[in-house]
Amino acid sequence: QVQLVESGGGLVQAGGSLRLSCAASGRTLSLGTMAWFRQAPGKEREFVAAITWSAGSSNYADSVKGRFTISRDNAKNTMYLQMNSLKPEDTAVYYCAARNAGPRNIIYGYWGQGTQVTVSS
Repeated sequence: QVQLVESGGGLVQAGGSLRLSCAASGRTLSLGTMAWFRQAPGKEREFVAAITWSAGSSNYADSVKGRFTISRDNAKNTMYLQMNSLKPEDTAVYYCAARNAGPRNIIYGYWGQGTQVTVSS
């Protein structure tokens, strides 16, 4: 089992920056991919960015490309999301997620409790 804990959320003005962290514990050796999702009030949860645990290959939603950067520190079992040029539409609860390694494993089975990010105009 893997446990995930997010931190770093808060209130920031439009155009500002914020860095989110996700600390993983438990059976972290089994991790294949970690990702960030977000959910705004009244809307469905959406994908933000993902990174492979071993190689560090990343992928981003079109809405955050060029503004957000995902990274991970394997030694610290921690994933980060650096958010720059924040917009009011980025306001949401941000969730850390992870899935075990495997060529056919597409389900994110581990989730954090979320951290609130609010961007004011």
